[in-house]
Amino acid sequence: MNKEQRLLLILAAVQFCHIIDFMIIMPLGKKIMAEFSIEPGQFAWVVTSYALAATIGNIASVFVIDRFDRRSALLFLFSCFTIGTLACAFAPTYAALLGTRFFTGLFGGTLGALVLAIIGDVIPLARRASAMGWVMTAFSAASVVGVPSGIYIAAELGWQAPFIVTAALSAIFVAAAWYLVPNLRGHLLPAEDGSMGAKAQDAGVKPKKPRASVFTPFVNILSDGNQRAALLFTLTLMLGHFTIIPFIAPYMQLNIGFADKQVSLIYLIGGLLTVVLLPGFGKLADRFGRMQVFTIASVFALASIYALTNLQTDSITLALVVTSSFFVVASGRNVPATTMITSVVRPENRGSFMSLRQSVNEAALAASSFVAGLIVTEAPDGSLEHYELVGYFAIVMSVVAIFTASRLRAVS
Repeated sequence: MNKEQRLLLILAAVQFCHIIDFMIIMPLGKKIMAEFSIEPGQFAWVVTSYALAATIGNIASVFVIDRFDRRSALLFLFSCFTIGTLACAFAPTYAALLGTRFFTGLFGGTLGALVLAIIGDVIPLARRASAMGWVMTAFSAASVVGVPSGIYIAAELGWQAPFIVTAALSAIFVAAAWYLVPNLRGHLLPAEDGSMGAKAQDAGVKPKKPRASVFTPFVNILSDGNQRAALLFTLTLMLGHFTIIPFIAPYMQLNIGFADKQVSLIYLIGGLLTVVLLPGFGKLADRFGRMQVFTIASVFALASIYALTNLQTDSITLALVVTSSFFVVASGRNVPATTMITSVVRPENRGSFMSLRQSVNEAALAASSFVAGLIVTEAPDGSLEHYELVGYFAIVMSVVAIFTASRLRAVS
């Protein structure tokens, strides 16, 4: 295994731990509400506090993250994230749990942006989509392996156990990152032509002088039409993807007839397929072009969104085919999409941009759930109505995303 492969393995492990920590809290809701004697609305704040902190953390990192060696930033953020995750397991009160989740989110949310920035810095654009596809499988792996394992561990050992296990895994990977991740200072010293010279990655490179103002990153991003387009692309793509996700499981249960245990098959099968196929989307994007693969995958995504939100069948098998197709093509198009986004900014500003982009991502997630909640209603028979309207909204946003993507220019 060469240095590049080891680095990608560590970055995938970082993503895996971060995603498990973010996702595991939701299926633990019943146990946590019983433990602290809280209402569902109070538990919702446990989830919201993490997302809110992640947004704040990403915005704050815009001002400073490009001033540091990427290795140092990764170790600092990952270590604080690990401490926060462990602290969640020992929270004695509801207020303490809110505080520990907020602390964890401050650092965990920024980790995702930093991982993408490192990939953009280290991997040449010609091979970046393949690397991106490999690292992004961490999300699917967490869904297939991490979350079910966490639920089982919680059932056997208590709600605190998944946080302890996740923190232990994270600590192991922090140690591995300390030994395996090299200094990553290439973004600190631009080459004469504005690109990053190979020698700039060496440990002995002197960083450039600090920016005159901490607000410079914001000015650079918002004054650049290419970067503004990338942020708009992020927003529309997320609205075209996550709007339908909150009601997939309820729709399959209430309208199609899935039993409670059968719902897990949606995520198990869909997750397994994306783990296997996501790297292939990256290879295709590197070979045939990122925009071409994104567009083709998006067209298939439009069809799968329509089929899913208009599904009327008694066949569990057919329903699983439809849901799995959505997971594959909707996740697959994110590989070339994310690669294109990392390419709109030069390395010296990439960390700041990806942090702001992550904040837009978080905002889009919140907006997606809000929009879906406004549209979907409960019918007199207990089924869900107007889910197809959510699908049409997602289709429109996906089409807008295609046109927005065509405006992006790769600069690095």
